[in-house]
Amino acid sequence: MQFIIFILVYPIIWFLSILPFSVLHFLSDITYFVLYYIVGYRKKVVRNNLNLSFPDKSYQELLKIEKKAMRHFVDTFVEMIKTFSLTEQDILKRISIENIEEIERLIRNKKSVIIISSHHANWEWPVHLMLHSVDCEAFGSYAKIQNKYFEKIIKKSRSKFGAKLVVSSKFIRQMQNNHDADLQAIYGFISDQSPLLKRARYWNNFMSNRVPIIIGPELMAKRFDYPVVYIQNDRVKRGYYKTKIHVLTENPRDLPDYQITDKFINILESQIRDNPEYYFWTHNRFKHLGKEKEAPLEKVKSDS
Repeated sequence: MQFIIFILVYPIIWFLSILPFSVLHFLSDITYFVLYYIVGYRKKVVRNNLNLSFPDKSYQELLKIEKKAMRHFVDTFVEMIKTFSLTEQDILKRISIENIEEIERLIRNKKSVIIISSHHANWEWPVHLMLHSVDCEAFGSYAKIQNKYFEKIIKKSRSKFGAKLVVSSKFIRQMQNNHDADLQAIYGFISDQSPLLKRARYWNNFMSNRVPIIIGPELMAKRFDYPVVYIQNDRVKRGYYKTKIHVLTENPRDLPDYQITDKFINILESQIRDNPEYYFWTHNRFKHLGKEKEAPLEKVKSDS
């Protein structure tokens, strides 16, 4: 059944990927209308997220953000499909990185680097552009897709510019193996999802709501003593983005626990408040709200 679904759907995806952006954006507009006004795709989740994040905004203000966010969500999905046929030159035209020299400097210091990203604007293209600009091996953590045929082609698309994708459950082992072999690398994490409640060890405010926050990148940074960088992705206009590099720390072991994570969250919050319509509100970021007492009490040590 997986193969049948693949052979039916993949030709459509590939055909869409070779269409010009003008056509894809037209199709995106149609898809947005269907998803938002007819299907009501995840509308309840989006509204709940926005109400929790912006309690001081009026209904009309939130509705405006909601519509823009859904339109951007569809654009992002279409742009991910376009990645199948994009070249490095295509991405160079559509993404600018403000201070890539910060990562280049860290790489010259002969240390591996941990990059944290978030679901704001387009979170995949900037990684491809950095790989074009920085001479270093790169590994990205990702969630495995159930259909093994789609798994293969999506990994191929996401790694076409040099990154090696490693399923999240095996990512720490990959980092350890590379560290033991003295292999310098860039490690990429998207860190604004909700952790599983049974693995929630750190709680703090995100958009004024106390929720569990992923601390894996910080734990790995302290374990291996790797600098941590946040890449801030913002939309310039439809199909065009800019990225700014924030060095959160070059010496993670010198900082108190969770300070790296808090720095990341603070920058992300500021980014969201400036342009809330470009955040990934269809993801239920607040599903563990009010469940802190149900979470494990023991702490995870960074050197474990």
